[in-house]
Amino acid sequence: MKRYLTSIFILISGIVLIIGMGVDLYWSGIASWGIAFICLIFAAYFTKYIPNDKNDKQQ
Repeated sequence: MKRYLTSIFILISGIVLIIGMGVDLYWSGIASWGIAFICLIFAAYFTKYIPNDKNDKQQ
């Protein structure tokens, strides 16, 4: 399950940006970009759980 969290967080980031820019509130742009940035940080963190097949073939 952890290997899919990177793509899930990237997808959530895109959805947050689309919805956040569509809502016309005073702080919606700043809030949506902040949440998207946090989601992208989590996506970068969970890339370590993506299996690397290249190292397995060399052994």
